[in-house]
Amino acid sequence: MTEELIDQSPPPDPDPIQNSNLIIHPRRVPFEHGLLPIQKLVFTDPILNLAPIKQKLASLARNHRVGSAAISDALSISDDHARLVLETLASVLHCETDPLVLAKPEEVDSVGADLRDLILFLYIQSYKKLLPRTHKDSASVADLVRSNSRRFMPSPTDEEAHQLSYLQKHIANIISLLAEPVEGQGDDSLVLSMESLEHIGFLVHYGDKGFDVPSLSQATPFFANSDPDMPAVPVPASQVNDWLLKDIASALESISNRISGKENGASNASDQNAAMADSSVALNKVSSNDRGPCIIEGVSKTSLFKQASDLKGRSVKVANCHDSVIYLLAPLRYATVYGCSDSTIVLGAAGKAVKVEHCERVHVIVATKRICIANCRECVFFLGVNQRPLIVGDNHKLQVAPYNTFYSHLEEHITEVGIQPTINKWNESLALGAIDPHDSLSHPTGASDKQAEPASCVDPDQFTTFLIPNWFAGEAIGSTKDNPFPLPDAYKAVQQTNLKNLEETRQSLRETPLEENRKRELTTAFHMYFKDWLYATGNIRQLYCLQGD
Repeated sequence: MTEELIDQSPPPDPDPIQNSNLIIHPRRVPFEHGLLPIQKLVFTDPILNLAPIKQKLASLARNHRVGSAAISDALSISDDHARLVLETLASVLHCETDPLVLAKPEEVDSVGADLRDLILFLYIQSYKKLLPRTHKDSASVADLVRSNSRRFMPSPTDEEAHQLSYLQKHIANIISLLAEPVEGQGDDSLVLSMESLEHIGFLVHYGDKGFDVPSLSQATPFFANSDPDMPAVPVPASQVNDWLLKDIASALESISNRISGKENGASNASDQNAAMADSSVALNKVSSNDRGPCIIEGVSKTSLFKQASDLKGRSVKVANCHDSVIYLLAPLRYATVYGCSDSTIVLGAAGKAVKVEHCERVHVIVATKRICIANCRECVFFLGVNQRPLIVGDNHKLQVAPYNTFYSHLEEHITEVGIQPTINKWNESLALGAIDPHDSLSHPTGASDKQAEPASCVDPDQFTTFLIPNWFAGEAIGSTKDNPFPLPDAYKAVQQTNLKNLEETRQSLRETPLEENRKRELTTAFHMYFKDWLYATGNIRQLYCLQGD
């Protein structure tokens, strides 16, 4: 129930922050990292199904927050899945000061989520991802690029339009779930408080040319002149709905005009380069804009290095890279690896989430709070991860291992993004559904009940430390001298044995009396075997790239 004093005046014209060029954008993070393939969370009619669930959750809430026990009860899901809901929501929340975001791992279940954020999170589980458009010259592309490794990823513009269209269709329902009836006037007089409006910021934000408005109430006119010392007067939900629909329609029109301009002019260079580049050419396609992630696309048969000054505070997408080694040694928020093959990808420290999709024969080395692996084949993941790794979709022959590298600024980066190196759940993966209910494809009856193939652990005898070359010798050196994630005993024992054997071999060589010509022969043999190893493993390419830089 809400107080009877309601602001019935029409929305004022002046923009509250005196910027008439503000454009509404979807928050991409919930749609990209916040969808869970749990059938009980996917509602065919969200407004019909969520209304009674909201009532039940409200009855179980304390101070408008619900913990994992209440979520498990209201949604009839397991305790593990209820915990997963909270952890996933925390990773995509728009408010960095929310108690759930700040909670320690042992506090997550009790701190819980704000009921309004949870309802919005559950609502968008009905979202269907955009199917990528096939290339207009797909036959030519197939001749150049292996069909099992090239994945067409929707462009950021197409994804933004798709997400806005989804919000356009559902915003009235979303507002109604956050609104309250006026006391004594029934459900036909729904109003929205300023606090509830701010929670819509979980799904949308306003900005222009790299500038983002920090809160939704500042970007809309409803509470622009509110007295900070007095409770803001709620506004009719219909006014908020009309305002947001108008802005969404305007944003969609702007996107349509941009796309039309590109189609009438030059074709999309990113798609064309990534799809048609000859596999023998190294295409270091790195692009970014003021709002979206930095996109690294189409890197082939080379090594690519990006450090903190290139990527600090950014989100990244690595797409369609093949036969390469990619180092992104920076503190990151989110990272996506999509459609890559026969590569090693080293991600510095991702403080929110990592997603790896549609990859083949890729080694991923990452320190992160959470990781989701979907539809991958014959990949190995060396993980320093604070939450249980998620494995979803159609996977085959996945392996996981403890984190196996370091670089001089690693500890600085993991501290900056909030990763705890004392917690590593690399071998506690959670396999969910083999079918993604959020894709736009139809699936046979009963397919949704099938579980994803779990990952196996790398044998300790096969575990090795991955050494990162010092690409920029002139840069300031950090304090990290070793892997900050403690190794399990079995892996540590193998590592110590290997180091002991190496030292014994060195000592034996030093103490063996050899004539000068035999020393030269031995040195030549070592160089020959090392060179053979460089070529056999593909590391010779890294050496050439290092010399070239």
